[in-house]
Amino acid sequence: MLDRRLNAYRDDLADARLQGAVTALRFTAGRPARISVPVADMRRQPSAAAGVDTQLLMGDAVSVFDEDSGYAWVQCGRDGYVGYVEAGAVAPRSDPATHLVSAPRTFLYPEPDIKQPPRAALSMGSAVAVAEFVEVRDTGYAMLATGGAVIAAHLQPADMFAPDYVGFAETLIRTPYLWGGSSAFGIDCSGLVQLSMRMAGRDVLRDSDMQAAHLGAPLDLARKQLQRGDLVFWKGHVAIMTDDATVIHANGATMDVALEPLGAAIERIARLYGQPTGYRRP
Repeated sequence: MLDRRLNAYRDDLADARLQGAVTALRFTAGRPARISVPVADMRRQPSAAAGVDTQLLMGDAVSVFDEDSGYAWVQCGRDGYVGYVEAGAVAPRSDPATHLVSAPRTFLYPEPDIKQPPRAALSMGSAVAVAEFVEVRDTGYAMLATGGAVIAAHLQPADMFAPDYVGFAETLIRTPYLWGGSSAFGIDCSGLVQLSMRMAGRDVLRDSDMQAAHLGAPLDLARKQLQRGDLVFWKGHVAIMTDDATVIHANGATMDVALEPLGAAIERIARLYGQPTGYRRP
């Protein structure tokens, strides 16, 4: 069976691209749209009582297959994840993004003035379309095509990336742990890998089992020593090496993004979940 996390199909409706591969009452092409709120929770079912599987960020491109009872059934363009978001979080596709938020968090102001109450807070990885840059009292602002102003120094061009994704992960130290979290307001282990790699120009799959199966190449530790950027996988968990002996990970022990000696992490996690299941070099 196709993975429902990455393929949009239900008994009554499916993505037209899956015709012939799945059975459904009807097939439809997704309508292009974007996420228009800072963070949109994506759920497996169209209900606030359903758990959050992942989150989408402002500017994320999505395909909308259905809208009903206040929820939109969508697929995220950058990682293929399928689920339900509140319909109010989705807007028609507009100007293409020119920049990404590169600071862990920033504010969207109604005008270029830091003394004004912000309209919203944006996470690292949010995609915005900048109409122009202005300077007010020695502070640079990016004026967005959708309205409002963001501190210009908190953005990076959407087509320019720093190669060291681990550096972005390190800026998120002390970010609270959140199951299904994919933003700098709250994040889980595989969300940390995905968000930090996105900032380095690489879109990767969302969940740790997907990353363990597809991200980079497996490492044989008998032949290669771990280095910065390598990934350590356990059943249901992933950590990033910051050097040959230390990991950074969003974890339930500290309930935040934290640095930890790899040996200590292996010993602690083994008591509940066993030894690492693999090592990979992206």
